[in-house]
Amino acid sequence: MVKKALVIDDDVSTLELMKFQLEAEGFEVVTVERGQEGLKLVEENLFDIILTDLNLPDLDGIEMVRRCKEIAPDTEIIMITGYGSTEKTIEATKAGAFHYVEKPVEFEELLLLIEKAIDRTRQSAEIKELRGKLSSRTSYEGVIGGSRSMQDIYEIIESVAESDANILVLGESGTGKEVVANAIHYKSHRSKKPFVKLNCSALPKDLIESELFGHKKGSFTGAISDKEGFLGRADGGSLLLDEIGEMPMSLQPKLLRVLQERIYYRVGSDKPQEVDFRLIASTNRSPFDAIQEGNLREDLYYRINTIEIKIPPLRERMEDVPMLAEHFLQIYAEKYKRDGCEFSERAYDQMLKYNWRGNVRELQHVIERAILLSKGGRITELNIPKNLDNSISLASISRNANLGNAELQNRSEQFPAGNHGTSLPQTENLSGAALFEEIGRFIVGKLPEPNSDTEQSDVFNSLENVVVSAALKRTNGNKQAAANLLGLYRPRLYGMIKRHNLDEKL
Repeated sequence: MVKKALVIDDDVSTLELMKFQLEAEGFEVVTVERGQEGLKLVEENLFDIILTDLNLPDLDGIEMVRRCKEIAPDTEIIMITGYGSTEKTIEATKAGAFHYVEKPVEFEELLLLIEKAIDRTRQSAEIKELRGKLSSRTSYEGVIGGSRSMQDIYEIIESVAESDANILVLGESGTGKEVVANAIHYKSHRSKKPFVKLNCSALPKDLIESELFGHKKGSFTGAISDKEGFLGRADGGSLLLDEIGEMPMSLQPKLLRVLQERIYYRVGSDKPQEVDFRLIASTNRSPFDAIQEGNLREDLYYRINTIEIKIPPLRERMEDVPMLAEHFLQIYAEKYKRDGCEFSERAYDQMLKYNWRGNVRELQHVIERAILLSKGGRITELNIPKNLDNSISLASISRNANLGNAELQNRSEQFPAGNHGTSLPQTENLSGAALFEEIGRFIVGKLPEPNSDTEQSDVFNSLENVVVSAALKRTNGNKQAAANLLGLYRPRLYGMIKRHNLDEKL
């Protein structure tokens, strides 16, 4: 892409020379003689670099830098002047200038500075994008959920997927253990190799050994030919042993040996088979209960549990319910050719009141049933049983309008003043990124210094709570209007309301 440069200088000959030199280097160049004209262009265009003179006829160069950074904080600025001054250099840098050069300008030197400035902007954008993906994504390699607990799981997968460490995935039935296992495999360097899955509870106990290790022809009744087995098929790839707590105790020492030595024997054969695979195990039971009951060897548990990933039940991450529901809505609307399907507010309320004992799998089946039974595009009600164990009341959100200054003051005490506290910023004339930057600086300035005696509160969680409450107050409890105001997808707003119990407090 062509890089765009803005040059601001009251010397016409300097502008012409700079334009000629930069265009020769492939830049698209815009030149102006006055600072106010430059500011207008910065508001209307995205520039890769801004070059400005220190002395402009209508605006001080330092003020020019400051105003440009307020409008386009990610664009780097180089100040050019005929008046050398260390004091001015420091002032320009404090105002946000990337660098400060004196006339007459050595163009080769200036070009190097411009390239460095643009490179820093690019790196900053990449870091911001990466952080955004890690901290606010609502899905990851097929796993759906934007809650804090799911973000933690995404980070674990990101960290360990490329290793060959054995992984144990824990979670109730229906939480998505296999989906997480898929994400681990397809994110790893083994992704182009087989991913073989064996459910230890789905096979008769006397068949699991031959299914896992394979067998030789004639090794037992019914063995009419040689069979490779799941281990052999997983060579080079990954093996998922689902419900590993159901594996027969007699077979567990053999699996332990395979994990230690990477060698196994087919049933009826004394010829060793080498194998290279990554083990992912899962169970819906507590491993320690299984050990205590004699269903799982302790030494095998510690071997398979190099990394443990615990998937929370859906009732503990209710903010993910609307996102999951929308995901399944799209899948089944396309499958059953039901165009224009959408949930009513009542349907969302039903989802958030229900306890979801069957977790994600139960939600999936409810959404599929709702689409099949819907007579029009709008799903006004879900056919789910009343759950007496979950008496959450989604009281009218209009009570949010009564959230007064006292409540906000109580919440603000989560940010006690620290050593860097400042007075409340003047924000009347600010908007956009500059407004958020000023408020963010104020909040961080009020935070106490971390120490081992006190636990730091989750600042972003508290901010989310207060911002959502304020938006609902401003819109008199209208959720769609609040979502529009905050630039949120409505199901995501519902999740936030649920996470902070705003339906009960307001």
